Amino acid sequence: MDTSINQHLFQPVIQAFAGHPIMQGGAVILITVMLASTLTWIIYILLKQITRRTNTYLDDRLLNVARGPIYYSLMMLGMSTGIRLMQLSPKFTEFSMLSFKTLGVVIWTLFFIKVAKILIKQLAWLSDRHQIIQPQTIPLFDNFSKVIIIVIALYITFDIWTIDMTAWLASAGVIGIAIGFAAKDSLANLFSGAFILADAPYKINDYIVLDDGTRGKVTHIGLRSTRLLTRDDVEITIPNSIIGNSQITNQSGGPHRKFRLRVAIGVAYGSDLDHVQTVLLDLANTDPYLCEKPTPRLRLRQFGASSLDYELLCWVDDPERRGIALDSINTRIYKRFAQENIEIPYTKQDVYIKEFPNTLDAPFSELTKQQQQSATLEKTTQAPFAELEKSTQTQRASLQVSNQHQDTKQDAKSAQLEAGLETALAQQHPPPPLINKSHNKYRTILHSNNDNDYHVSL
Repeated sequence: MDTSINQHLFQPVIQAFAGHPIMQGGAVILITVMLASTLTWIIYILLKQITRRTNTYLDDRLLNVARGPIYYSLMMLGMSTGIRLMQLSPKFTEFSMLSFKTLGVVIWTLFFIKVAKILIKQLAWLSDRHQIIQPQTIPLFDNFSKVIIIVIALYITFDIWTIDMTAWLASAGVIGIAIGFAAKDSLANLFSGAFILADAPYKINDYIVLDDGTRGKVTHIGLRSTRLLTRDDVEITIPNSIIGNSQITNQSGGPHRKFRLRVAIGVAYGSDLDHVQTVLLDLANTDPYLCEKPTPRLRLRQFGASSLDYELLCWVDDPERRGIALDSINTRIYKRFAQENIEIPYTKQDVYIKEFPNTLDAPFSELTKQQQQSATLEKTTQAPFAELEKSTQTQRASLQVSNQHQDTKQDAKSAQLEAGLETALAQQHPPPPLINKSHNKYRTILHSNNDNDYHVSL
């Protein structure tokens, strides 16, 4: 049917070159090349006149995308007709027709991929009306649409070439099972990321808290993981499978981004409650980090063991400012209470130890016993040295006494001898002797009238 329609369109050319199939086919191809751009431009102008009447730019973008596929489709239509008119070999003609059809599938596949991307972005731009597609879910739906379009294009291509897909599907199933077992963690993160993007429990710049206490600002949402920036300016990468199985508290969610603070304050019993309430509300209303709306609130929660427990409820513009706001209001409350003589009670405990338990006596007695054993061992070890030192001192004293007796006896003998010599010399009236002393020895030189020398050595 397609062949008869094409031949009817090119009937004047076919009749002009009757009996020359090669020339008929060549003329048809040449005319197609010359008129394809002109026909495309005419079609584009006609459709453009229609799209100008609409209030949206979506149809204009689709028309711009469709201009290329229309041109190439007209080219392939004329070239396939020309090849058929040339009456070449059946195999070549059939191969050419299948190739043109496959090329057409590729061209229009790219066209539908672009169209799907445009439609997804348009729906994301209208996210206030449609909650399914959000700006952060664009990559998810874009990839999903590409997979569907490519799978359909492959099926059409296999059908054009009359390829049986049963064996291919069986092989794909086996390969899919193997990949599933080998990359189950990655696939779990992938599917969890898809669900997170589709469900959108949080978005970029939201403050979230996981059930394990992890808290931070969302900086990136991917198919495999989510990144959080903590208050310490540390980026944490969390697999989506963990987030998908966790309880998530979105502190930036709700009707507005404001975050409520709960400030606990205790005042002493006997305080003027009206005065306390006035002071606290005045501090909350004048704090630069707290919101004026909603207005701060004050609640007396309970009668504590030593204080009246109040709770001040106030809001900050962003959860990121929670820490600095809490520091500011607590500091101002403490200073103001000191000025207003409002007492903040605190728990004080005095511990008195009457006696140590019996269980503590054993370690002390054991320690005393060990000390006594150490002293006994030290005394036993030092006893032989003490006896030896005592014996040494006794021998030393005896030796000193003996030496003193010997010196005394020797001095007595020397004095006696000296006295005898003086007596003998005095009897003979000798001249005065010359006595040389050297230690305990004496040398006496006697001079006689006959000049004889007498030597006496002691």
